[in-house]
Amino acid sequence: MSERLEALKKARQRMIEDRDTHVKVLAAPFDRDKAERARNKFIEIQALIDALDSAIAEKKSSRQKAEPRRKATHNISPTLNAVLRYAS
Repeated sequence: MSERLEALKKARQRMIEDRDTHVKVLAAPFDRDKAERARNKFIEIQALIDALDSAIAEKKSSRQKAEPRRKATHNISPTLNAVLRYAS
C-alpha cells in the first residue's frame, strides 16, 4: 500500500476517534454550552471524514488504473492463449 494511502487511512481513524469523543459529550446529560460545541465539532469532523473517504477512494481508483491488469491465461488451451496474445 502506498505511503499516501496509509497516511489517509491513519488520519481517518484518528478523526473517527476524535468524533467519538464528541458523541460521548452529546450523549451525556444535557449541558447547552457543551452540547452546542460538541455538535459543531461533530459536524466539522464528519465533513473531514467524508473528505478523507473521498481521497482514499480516489487514491485506490488511481492505483487500480495505474496497475495493468493481467489476463488469466493459465486455465485455457494453448491455442486460445495464442489467439488472445495475438489479439492484444
